[in-house]
Amino acid sequence: MRTANSAKPVTLASHVPTEPMTRAFEVTVTAVRTLSRTFRRITFGGYSLRDFGVHGDPLDLRIKVMIPSTAADGTAVPLPAFRTEQPGWYQEWMAMDPATRGSMRTYTVRQERLDAVYPEIDVDFVLHFDAAGNAGPGASWALSAQPGDSLVLIGPNNRAAHCVTAESYSGIEWRPGLAQRVLLAGDETAVPAISSILDSLPPYMSGQAILEVPTAADFQDLTSAADIGITWLARGAASGRPRPHGELLQEAVRAAVPAPGWVGVTSPNPAAGPEHPAAGPEPEDVNIDRDILWETPARMDAEAIGAGRNPDRPAGTLPFYAWIAGEAGSVKELRRYLVRNAGIDRKQVAFMGYWRQGKAEL
Repeated sequence: MRTANSAKPVTLASHVPTEPMTRAFEVTVTAVRTLSRTFRRITFGGYSLRDFGVHGDPLDLRIKVMIPSTAADGTAVPLPAFRTEQPGWYQEWMAMDPATRGSMRTYTVRQERLDAVYPEIDVDFVLHFDAAGNAGPGASWALSAQPGDSLVLIGPNNRAAHCVTAESYSGIEWRPGLAQRVLLAGDETAVPAISSILDSLPPYMSGQAILEVPTAADFQDLTSAADIGITWLARGAASGRPRPHGELLQEAVRAAVPAPGWVGVTSPNPAAGPEHPAAGPEPEDVNIDRDILWETPARMDAEAIGAGRNPDRPAGTLPFYAWIAGEAGSVKELRRYLVRNAGIDRKQVAFMGYWRQGKAEL
């Protein structure tokens, strides 16, 4: 006779299965819409997208778009299989023959309709051209995309939200925490992300969104439930000299966050010199021609957090939050201004160099 004391003890499994955070999705172009000379919206659909997403607003959700190479006869080279559920898939892809692996480019999900019978997502492509009129792989593909074209996207696996790896997807940087005043600023490459974030903001938030684009024809009709002032800046004025990339954006951010910043810091930084009074520390330099400028509260290490203005206040507990993205040179200048001159705590700002002038990016 088995007694209560003789019952077999329960043992926990030594290995808990986890879902991969990312996976490859085979999709089809269902619609193409030209928003302006700079923006082209591509709608992707596919039943595979039933497993896509992060169980919440897309915010600034980044995905990888796999652009097939073009053969000599102009046809697309079939893409190799992607085993994104395996660690090291990116290194495996990099080791493939460039002529067959295609190109990988990063884009933002502008909108999603994942609960539809036929799930779809919208991706706004920025049509960048160099001085000779040449475009990169992503823009070139978007220019010729037609409904019915097939493509592979690499993005979040929504099944991972129900397992032990939940919330570890690294494709979202917008994390304002308890902040009720926000600043969003970026060039045309950041417009899709800022637009998506504005869609999700709650009514109790206030602040500003500043967007710099090539021409006034690129302005879009954006709205938000939050009390957000939306400012569009056009580099190519209807008359007069076009402004350099990022110049208008930097001027507008400096006006929105004067030095010293709203945080009320008044003690100058002696290292800055009397001609450049500063309220905060000089941020360490980043070689943007060699390294990616990507500094967000969620990715800051413990040493950087401890060296911040408020070491006892973790990210997400401060009342102000700024999100800055675009060309790395402009972002670097804004990073220096906001941290050093305006005295904004680094845990309050996400700085992201989406691209660098004269340099190809993945």
